[in-house]
Amino acid sequence: MYPNTLYLPELREMLSQSDDAGLREFCVAVHPAAAAEFTDLLNLNEAWTVLRHADLPTQAEIFSFYDLPKQIEFLENVDLGEMASLIVELPPDDRVDILNEADPKIATELLPMLPENIRRDIFLLQRYPEDTAGSLMTTDYARVSEETTVEHALEEIGAQSAQLETIYYLYVVDQHDHLRGVLSARDLVSSFGRPQTKISELMETHVVSVDADDDSDDVADQVAKYDLAAIPVVDDEHRMLGIITHDDVIDVMREQAVEDTQRIGGLAPLEESYLRVSIPRLTWNRGMWLILLFFGALLTALALEQYQGGPLLTASTAWLVLFIPLIISCGGNTGSQSATLIISALSAGHVSPQDWLKIILRELLQGVLLGIVLGTIGYLAALLMGPDNWIHALAIPITILLVVICGTLLGAMLPLIFEQIGWDPALMSTPFIAGIIDVVGIVIYMSVALMLISGG
Repeated sequence: MYPNTLYLPELREMLSQSDDAGLREFCVAVHPAAAAEFTDLLNLNEAWTVLRHADLPTQAEIFSFYDLPKQIEFLENVDLGEMASLIVELPPDDRVDILNEADPKIATELLPMLPENIRRDIFLLQRYPEDTAGSLMTTDYARVSEETTVEHALEEIGAQSAQLETIYYLYVVDQHDHLRGVLSARDLVSSFGRPQTKISELMETHVVSVDADDDSDDVADQVAKYDLAAIPVVDDEHRMLGIITHDDVIDVMREQAVEDTQRIGGLAPLEESYLRVSIPRLTWNRGMWLILLFFGALLTALALEQYQGGPLLTASTAWLVLFIPLIISCGGNTGSQSATLIISALSAGHVSPQDWLKIILRELLQGVLLGIVLGTIGYLAALLMGPDNWIHALAIPITILLVVICGTLLGAMLPLIFEQIGWDPALMSTPFIAGIIDVVGIVIYMSVALMLISGG
């Protein structure tokens, strides 16, 4: 195998010299993921020239490691006859993803070139909405009858294996495709010494499955909870429709993590990778949240305006203005921390809205402890920079304590409320919570200062 640093120069040299043997060796010797990574650095025609030197199964393996926009670029620019042969070799769910995102005219031209059974399979999977179990599943899976013996099951799986995406599990179905049980390939092989044993005696009858209309996030939760390599998809009558393999679940979890991170940062999720999304779309996704946050910041200015001309905004109390950024940052930062902790805990399944009382008590205790620490530091700063009257300076630590408590409670509770009503908790992004705390912090600060200064 070539050293990593030599892949690209070697490829370009082989292409320039039309080294067919070298290109064939590259496609066979290099892992398909690595082959996709390095051919992705070539232009489209060069990359396709490399892929042409692989046999169809290897070509499909390499092709499957390209991201979806790259696959569609191939489909829309390469000879459709060649692409049709390649599409046939792909897993059913990957075929549907590509055709759904491709130019409809090209997809329409391509479909008649595919075998009838492949077309029928594509139409079946296209019925399911995006982000459901049905849209993720593959219809190629290992199936056996419960009356089959170990000997015959091994023969059947051997015959099916070339067309299957995975054979981690063997799904036991009756003559009407109702899911009756599951058997791992390991258990089947372990029973090789008892060839006449029926599958019904070996199978596990308690099978974890998902409905075709289940949300993809729920599928990922089930796979993670039961540590499965694949999970069966059934219809309302518990008939087997297909399976969802672990690689598709990993894609769902990765996609969800990216979306949550973008929402937490105050950004509408991107439908494509950062470098592929258009500037106008990127500007819109960022701008829509920034405008909302901007109006939130205006509320802070309106809150300050209410105290204009009052006893607080005089020459002797001008020191209060110095501490406004401190007050705002304390509340916003603690609120953002709490929101991030709770959103991530909800995503991981560590907490649920039913744990709200425990969460409130924990965040209240943290708010008090953090508020005391930060308030003490703030009080010392106020004595150095603020008024001569130590009572007036108490406005800083008291406000910090109250604002930090409000920040921890709001940051924790708002994502829980969103989860309870069925909305994505990540929509309660940290900038949004910080904006709310800014307004609350100003009101608390001015109220406390007015009370102390008026009374002192």
